[in-house]
Amino acid sequence: MKDWHDWHADYDDPDSVLSRRLVAVRDRVRVALDTAPAGPLRVVSVCAGQGRDLLPVLATHPRRGDVTARLVELDRRNAEVARDTARDAGLTGVEVRMGDAGRTGRYADLAPADLVLMCGVYGNITDADIHATVEHCAALCATGGTVIWTRHRGAPDLVPTICDWYEAAGFTPEWVSAPDLDYGVGAHRLTGRSRPLAADTTMFTFVGYPALDANPDAHGSRHR
Repeated sequence: MKDWHDWHADYDDPDSVLSRRLVAVRDRVRVALDTAPAGPLRVVSVCAGQGRDLLPVLATHPRRGDVTARLVELDRRNAEVARDTARDAGLTGVEVRMGDAGRTGRYADLAPADLVLMCGVYGNITDADIHATVEHCAALCATGGTVIWTRHRGAPDLVPTICDWYEAAGFTPEWVSAPDLDYGVGAHRLTGRSRPLAADTTMFTFVGYPALDANPDAHGSRHR
C-alpha cells in the first residue's frame, strides 16, 4: 500500500517535479486571493494532504483573516501535519477534516466556495471520475470563483481534455502551465452559474496512481 505521508517528502527536494509544481500552485493561490472580491472568502481543498499548497500562502497573505477554509484528507498523519501547520500559523479560520474527500457532503456547508483546490487528485483517479469531478466543480465553486487543479503531463497528456471539460462546465481558463513542462497546473474561473451541490454523492474514488499504473485497462489511462 502506498505511504501517502512519505510521498510528501519529494516536496522538500527543490529539484523534484512535485516541488516545481508546488511553486506554480502557490503562485495561482496568491493570484486567486489577490483578485477575490472584498469580504469573507470560502476555500475548500480536496485531498488536501499536508496543506502545503494553501497554508504557507495563507499564513502571510493580507486576506488571511477573511478566509474560512476546509481541508479534507483521508490520511491521518497528513491531516495532523496540516492541523499543526494551521495552528502554528494562527490560522483560526482553517479546519482540517479527516474523511473521504470524494464525497460532496464534506463540503455542503461551505459550497459554493471562492477557491477550490483540486491538487493531486486528477493523477490518482480514472478519466471518467475526472470528468465527473469537473462537473461537480461547477457546484463546489461560486460564480466568479476559481478552481486550481493539477495533472501530470506524461503520456497520455490529459491536460488539454481537462481544460475542455472545464470550459464545457462553464469555466473560463485563467492560466495553464506550459505544455513542455513535466507537470500540469490549471486555474479556471467559473463564469457560468454555480449549480446546486448534489447531496452526499461520490464525485470520485481515489484509486492511487500505483494501482492505475498496474492496471490501466481497468482504471483508465495511465496517471501520475
